[in-house]
Amino acid sequence: MTDNSNDAKNDNTGFEDALHELEGIVKKIESGEHSLEENLKLFERGIALTRQCSSKLDAATQRIKKLVDENGIEEMEID
Repeated sequence: MTDNSNDAKNDNTGFEDALHELEGIVKKIESGEHSLEENLKLFERGIALTRQCSSKLDAATQRIKKLVDENGIEEMEID
């Protein structure tokens, strides 16, 4: 049986925390000090963090677009 409590905690990780963890994962993988299995687990976690960061950025972009639209601000390039 897997421990899902850690997954739930990670789903709520803030953008900055997730990005920081992702940077740490990249350094660990690049160090070459870990086994293939450990690197695969790190990579898998990195993919999850990347998706999480992307989702948070998309949500922030949508909030900005909505605020721009609601406040009649001239169109600005956000993408």
